Amino acid sequence: MGTLRTLKLVRNGYIIISLVFCALGVWIVLNPYITPLVLCQIIGILFIVDGILKMVSYFSRDFYDLAFQFDFAFGILMTAVGIILLARVAYMEALVYVIFGLMILTDALFKVQTCMDAKKFGLDTLWWRLLLVAIATGTIGTILLIQPVIGLPALSIWLGSAFLAEGILNLLVAVFTVRILDFHP
Repeated sequence: MGTLRTLKLVRNGYIIISLVFCALGVWIVLNPYITPLVLCQIIGILFIVDGILKMVSYFSRDFYDLAFQFDFAFGILMTAVGIILLARVAYMEALVYVIFGLMILTDALFKVQTCMDAKKFGLDTLWWRLLLVAIATGTIGTILLIQPVIGLPALSIWLGSAFLAEGILNLLVAVFTVRILDFHP
């Protein structure tokens, strides 16, 4: 498979997984009484799929090399966490919010670096918008990490909001920082 074709496939995969994150976020917000057991299973599967996509995407090369620069190691981490969530569901139920908060915060921090690199490339109209979304996403991740004692429905709404923010952030990165240059007429 050629580099251009691989890059298009990876970019489309990123867009699809981002939309899945957004849809799941809205679904969780609208259904705040979802049990942590179900959330562990859903998040575990999603992390494995997203982790594998991130590892594959690292080896594709876009024009700026911005969107996927941290994806290999983070993809391994996401896949491992997804497997752990599925294999040890009984132990992970209480930690699902903390785990997802940590993953969201970590990804948001990587995206802040991507924003700074986008600024270096002269993407002036883009980088600060991505930075604002990355900061908002990181803030939501931090709230999930802290886990104020607010009860399951409110915590689920924060979790759904985190999924939605993460989906939007990754969608913006995939759409605006992945440059596919096709030199064929």
